[in-house]
Amino acid sequence: MHPDLVAKYRHQRVPRYTSYPASPHFSPTVTASTYRGWLEKLDPASSLSLYLHVPFCRSMCWYCGCHTTVVRHADPVWDYVAALSSEIRHVAGLLPKGPVVRHIHFGGGTPTLMPPQALRGLMAELRSRFTIAPDAELAIEIDPRTLTAEMTTALGDTGFTRASLGVQSFDPVVQAAINRIQPVEMTALAIDGLRRAGIHAINLDLLYGLPMQTVESCVRTVETALNLSPDRLSIFGYAHMPGFKAHQSRINEAELPDADARIAQNAAIEETLLAAGYVRIGLDHFAKPDDPIALAAGNGGLRRNFQGYTTDDADALLGFGASAIGRVPQGYVANVLQVPAYMKAVEEFGVATARGYRMTLDDRLRATLIERLMCHFSVDMAEMAGQFDVTTDSIMPAEPALAALIADGVVELHGTRLVVPDPARPLVRSVAALFDAHLDPEGGRHSKAI
Repeated sequence: MHPDLVAKYRHQRVPRYTSYPASPHFSPTVTASTYRGWLEKLDPASSLSLYLHVPFCRSMCWYCGCHTTVVRHADPVWDYVAALSSEIRHVAGLLPKGPVVRHIHFGGGTPTLMPPQALRGLMAELRSRFTIAPDAELAIEIDPRTLTAEMTTALGDTGFTRASLGVQSFDPVVQAAINRIQPVEMTALAIDGLRRAGIHAINLDLLYGLPMQTVESCVRTVETALNLSPDRLSIFGYAHMPGFKAHQSRINEAELPDADARIAQNAAIEETLLAAGYVRIGLDHFAKPDDPIALAAGNGGLRRNFQGYTTDDADALLGFGASAIGRVPQGYVANVLQVPAYMKAVEEFGVATARGYRMTLDDRLRATLIERLMCHFSVDMAEMAGQFDVTTDSIMPAEPALAALIADGVVELHGTRLVVPDPARPLVRSVAALFDAHLDPEGGRHSKAI
């Protein structure tokens, strides 16, 4: 990317667009009662995706932007799992008969910090309350530093098919700067155990833009990761927002790479992965050519949700646990953030809805348009207009803003088709923001565009 573009857009703050509208626009006017009503009206023919949030870790990584808490023993985890089970039972009891679950995802935090018996119990609960498709994808996020042989066995026994392992960087200097010491051998051992347990779909999560990170160390990390032959890699840019995550203040800002260095790191990572035969997926994912997500990207089936890029095209996403976010046809629902408040809400109301968003027709149009841009870097405005029965002119971005992006080479207009050219892909969120009717011009709650 040209240095002038980096300089121009480096301070712009825009959502990651894993949802539209972004979660800061959710409102407490969507209540537990609202959510119960939405669940009861779900089409029996719906397909479902389930997300379970486990907000516990053994130690705090200083870069982390997740909702998680450090625990030293299992008692709080068992109490939380009991609340999760209760929420699952209550939500399942509200649904009509018929919906089929096609995706289950455990995130965190560190879901594999649960005692293996707790995971087995939760999976038994899910199987007893929902109809789960035989070929459903069961995925879980893993911290290799705390993965035990007993948990690996439990994952295989309960039918998990995909595992995402946090790595971030294999550089010991960077690891020390983010409080996450994780030798390569530890990650390799975890992957070997998962594959022997029958979990062959392996994802690795890497970060660039970390303190003390260089282009050379990023490339070394990718080359080391490639030796482990992951099916997918997620390459995220670190978002330094200590005002929202206080532990990030432990990172020395003077050691963070600037916008030019971040762009160079991202480009070097991408070049290394493409040279190794991986396919670029959306903004920040890479996959082997025969991986389902690569096939979805090729045939137009790629989607984007709170877990990032996905093949999950379920009609409804049901979120369980503290801070979990769900989506049903009527809109979004978000659970309370803090674990004690979550557990109390489940005990009193069966669900823990704290806020949400009721979608309008205009929201649905913009959400579809933005997702198309984020996944495929182009969108035909006339096609979108026809799908939602509006005029093309009514959904075109404001002329001054669009003209400025065209002049910068960030977007091209071919008839009614908007295209983000390859060199400008890192700025696709800035293009998506053209269609965001809710965007705060100050953007203080969002990460930087670069």
